[in-house]
Amino acid sequence: MSAPALLVPRTRAGIAERLALSAATVQGVHTVTSQVPGWLQQQRRSVGAVVRRIPFAELDHWSFTPDTGNLGHDSGRFFTIEGLHVIRPEAEWQQPIIVQPEIGILGILAKEFDGVLHFLMQAKMEPGNPNLVQLSPTVQATRSNYTKAHGGMEVQYLEHFLAPRREQVLTDVLQSEHGAWFFQKRNRNMIVEVEEDVPVHDAFCWLTLGQILELLRLDNIVNMDARTVLASAPAVPAETRALSSDADLLAWFTGERTRHDVRARLMPLREITGWQTGEDAVSRIDERFFRVVAVSVEGAGREVAGWTQPIIEPVERGVVGFAYRLFDGVPHVLAHALVEGGFLDTVELAPTVQCVPSNYAPLPAGDRPRFLDVMLDAPPERVRYSTVHSEEGGRFLNAESRYLIVETDEATTPTQPPPGYHWVTPGQLNWLAAHSRYVNVQARTLLAVLDAALRQTSAP
Repeated sequence: MSAPALLVPRTRAGIAERLALSAATVQGVHTVTSQVPGWLQQQRRSVGAVVRRIPFAELDHWSFTPDTGNLGHDSGRFFTIEGLHVIRPEAEWQQPIIVQPEIGILGILAKEFDGVLHFLMQAKMEPGNPNLVQLSPTVQATRSNYTKAHGGMEVQYLEHFLAPRREQVLTDVLQSEHGAWFFQKRNRNMIVEVEEDVPVHDAFCWLTLGQILELLRLDNIVNMDARTVLASAPAVPAETRALSSDADLLAWFTGERTRHDVRARLMPLREITGWQTGEDAVSRIDERFFRVVAVSVEGAGREVAGWTQPIIEPVERGVVGFAYRLFDGVPHVLAHALVEGGFLDTVELAPTVQCVPSNYAPLPAGDRPRFLDVMLDAPPERVRYSTVHSEEGGRFLNAESRYLIVETDEATTPTQPPPGYHWVTPGQLNWLAAHSRYVNVQARTLLAVLDAALRQTSAP
């Protein structure tokens, strides 16, 4: 599917200014920023969760179906692990992939205190998080969760997101998730404002956007779901000009979607080639990319106290980075129109680099991802942002990447980039992120910190 010819004009002023004020406010009314990491640590201790690897035979209510070999839940809900076959003119591969057709809700509740928007954030336990508990949206739930397919407790604050009044909604957009690991997965990203008093339950706290941005400079504090919701919110574009107009950017992006011939279809997991199924993992024969494993979760302090599930585990930490340059004094980042097999459309805008370097170590230099060495070899004085973030902890186990923003130059990232790459301003990227299937989840993480990171480094 190609991009539409027209998007909503870039005018969400009112909301954007209020969010900008919150981003500039680093002292909240209710919570001291420096105390948040310790508060999260206390939440980890109080939850007392234990996550351990188990063989597939110990999965409870999950099994491989005899006919397809797909791994699914007895209820038919939650998600399945199936096979994916991707065919492109220059490449073809098969792999396991998560199929979760439900549209979940990722929602952050907002309220003004002393004239500044604050956001109700949750200390949420996810079994795949390296440190178990991270700062999460107010509501982070699949349809199976909030309809209690697991027989668990109510999702707190859910009522604010199911049918909000139009004037309460600050942002509301369907966004994709990881196209390499999910098949056409989408979540509803929402920020909903309330005026009435809202009780603050255990494991929740109010923070300004400025406080959250400070916490986004710390490793593994703010989870993926919170990052993508914040990136979808409107921003006040500081730039007045760009290398490409909005119309030219859209024309380029539409051209990228149409020039890539990608055919992706689901297939039985038992039939995929190049992979092997053992007692405790479905993995590539060459042990690259990722594996499907199983975990047991006990004492979770969530809607359900304990459960077992399959989960995807990458083989190594990834590198995700934007190359950054000034053109006529205007910040630009180098976006990549990236093909991923699980996308609903052929491509989405991704960071300049998005990969696990060791996966490409056996390949000739010409087959390695473009600009990877620019990220790996960047001198410290050119690194504008460098933080380790983990991906969605409900489906991915210890899936970490180092997120980077690196200042580059004409020699390393030319003004006229190679095919598939385009210079965009932060404002253009934010405009596109307000719409579905334009900006991928990794780029949205960097978009959430982009203005703050560049503004801080450009200060005298």
